[in-house]
Amino acid sequence: MLEILKMENGGIKEVERLIKGRTDHDLTQYREQVLHIVKNVRRTGDMAVKEYTRRFDQVELCPKDMLVTVKEFAKAYLEVEEEFISALQMAQKRIRNYHEAQKVTSWNLVEDDGVIMGQVCRPLERVGVYVPGGSAVYPSSVLMTVIPANVAGVEEIVMVTPPNRDGSVNPYVLTAATIAGVDRIYKVGGAQSIAALAYGTDSIPKVDKIVGPGNIYVSLAKQLVYGQVDIDMVAGPSEILIIADEEANPRYLAADLLSQAEHDPLAAAILVTPSAELAERVQQEVEIQKVCLPRVEIINQSLKSYGRIILVDDLDSAVAVANQIAPEHLELAVKEPFVLMTRIKNAGAIFLGEFAPEPLGDYLAGPNHVLPTNGTARFFSPLSVRDYVKFSSFLSYSKGALLKVKDQVTKLAEVEGLEGHANAIKARFVDLEEGDENDSEIS
Repeated sequence: MLEILKMENGGIKEVERLIKGRTDHDLTQYREQVLHIVKNVRRTGDMAVKEYTRRFDQVELCPKDMLVTVKEFAKAYLEVEEEFISALQMAQKRIRNYHEAQKVTSWNLVEDDGVIMGQVCRPLERVGVYVPGGSAVYPSSVLMTVIPANVAGVEEIVMVTPPNRDGSVNPYVLTAATIAGVDRIYKVGGAQSIAALAYGTDSIPKVDKIVGPGNIYVSLAKQLVYGQVDIDMVAGPSEILIIADEEANPRYLAADLLSQAEHDPLAAAILVTPSAELAERVQQEVEIQKVCLPRVEIINQSLKSYGRIILVDDLDSAVAVANQIAPEHLELAVKEPFVLMTRIKNAGAIFLGEFAPEPLGDYLAGPNHVLPTNGTARFFSPLSVRDYVKFSSFLSYSKGALLKVKDQVTKLAEVEGLEGHANAIKARFVDLEEGDENDSEIS
């Protein structure tokens, strides 16, 4: 049963400890394995990728067979339901519309005396997207990672995903990739696929950035190759925190908590409320609803380990809890959610009111569902179009404009002991120091 705690009895500290503790494990053994895999792929390329695919996925694939063919894409499209395609198309449109609003552009500032400076915004040339395989089927993650890249103008999007035992790729994933606009897909998963994307092989091209969720091996591989390529984030187990007042519907709240708990035994589902009556009713509703769900064993593990209801004095205290936890998903099931939202400082995604449940954001609403977890919403943001572009600054000075600031620049350079820097400024005005009348007046 979902445990009820009072904040003054250490409830908030308990929840914070539980959330942070989900990833507080000794990963030395995993890191050593992943480092070995990454080094082998970097050294021998396709040979290592082929061997690890055989070992971990029990599939024999030659390098030329790793690439998903046009025929395979077409076959997958015919294997899925029309209703699924229709749902994907609606989601694709809404996700694209939302991310179109995130576009950033180049800009410049023009000042007096011929000073021009600004910023150039350019899309990344090639991005790698990791999509889990096996028993996990996440076409929604394909849309969420690929569509912003397309909106940003990325030239080529390369997807990697583990093959099934027969060497195929899940048709729902392939169909989502078609609709989202993936350029090519390789039947490779695990740490070996991350290494291949980071360093390139004869078959798999090197990318500039790797995005997408994965297991512990994938996450550690992304950490290891960071610097060689960029990555989106290292995501941990999922979580939801709901702030609810006495008027909230306990049936809705229980359903939303359960929707998160079914993800993973490490998922956290937390309700914060000043109403003891609501807390008890939600506790009862959770017991009623969970027995009807097929993933009840996972739910039970999740709720026992990381599910809690915290009783607070008022909504002010509830907001303080949310800002301290910095949850991935935050639902505001209160009378005036928009007012309360103005006081939220740390959250990956905020869901306002009783008809904006978290699963809506997972699949179709438009905002990205790739979100910071484990308290990292304090400094990380959701995946966006900005993650697929890079910026270059530029500046141009006329001789007159440089003359006005030359003494200040040289002074700063000299204080730092960088005489060469100072000389690069002075060299442009030697003629003035020598009294050249032709250049003594500069406009």
